[in-house]
Amino acid sequence: MPSLLQIVRFLNKELNIRKIPDKSKNGLQVKGKKQVKKVGFAVDACLSTFEKAKKVGCDLLIVHHGIKWKKNKYKELTEKREKFLKKNKIALYGAHLPLDLHNKYGNNIQLCKLLELTKIKRFGRYHGFKIGYKGQFTKSTNINKITNILNKKLKTKCTVLSFGKKSIKSIGTISGSGSEAIEDVVKEKIDCFIVGEIPLNAYHRAKDYKINMIVAGHYATETLGVKALMPLIKEKFNIPTVFIDNPTGL
Repeated sequence: MPSLLQIVRFLNKELNIRKIPDKSKNGLQVKGKKQVKKVGFAVDACLSTFEKAKKVGCDLLIVHHGIKWKKNKYKELTEKREKFLKKNKIALYGAHLPLDLHNKYGNNIQLCKLLELTKIKRFGRYHGFKIGYKGQFTKSTNINKITNILNKKLKTKCTVLSFGKKSIKSIGTISGSGSEAIEDVVKEKIDCFIVGEIPLNAYHRAKDYKINMIVAGHYATETLGVKALMPLIKEKFNIPTVFIDNPTGL
C-alpha cells in the first residue's frame, strides 16, 4: 500500500508541477490519510464529486480543477469543500495547466490521439507559453465527421462553427477555455480548431477570420487527462483506481 507522500512526489515530478506557472496552486491541496488504498480521478473538485468519491471509498482524489487558486474569490465555499474532505479523510491533488499541456498524459495531446492525428506538434500560446497541440489527418475529412467522432468518444454534444474551408486536414486542440489561441490558428493556417468552451467574442472572431471551430464542452475535453493518468498510477503503485464522472453539460 503506497503512502500519500509517495504518490504526490511521483505526480509532482511526472507532471513537472513546480515549473509551470499557473493560477492554480497545483499539487497536494488537502491532506488525508497517510496510506492510500484507492485513488479517484475527476475533472472538478466540488461537493458532488467529493460525495461520489466518499461513496466509492477513495482515500485520494486527483482532479484537473482543484479548490485552491492564487486569487480565491470564493473563500467561504473553499472552506466548506475543504472541511468535507478533511472530515472524511480524503486527500485532494490538483493539476491544472500541467495536465493540459503534458506531452503524454495531457488533455490536448490526448485529443490529438483520440482523432488519430499525425505530425503532432505544440501549438497555441496561453499566458506566454504553448499549451495545446496540432496535427494532421492522413486524409482530408469534413467538420461533420470530426464532430461525430468527438460526440461519440467524449459523450458530448459539440457546437459547430463552420466558417472555414470544407476540406479539413489540420487540427489544433486546446481543451477548456482555449479560444485565446484563435489568432494562432489563423497565423498557422490550421483548418479547424477544437476547444472546450468559448465566450461570445470568440464566435465573431472565428466568423470574421473565416475559420472552423468545434466547441466540444469544457468538461468533456478535460476528462481525457485524468483518465490517462489512471493506468499510470494503477500500475506504478499497484492500487485500485476509479474515474468519478460528474458531467455538467457545459
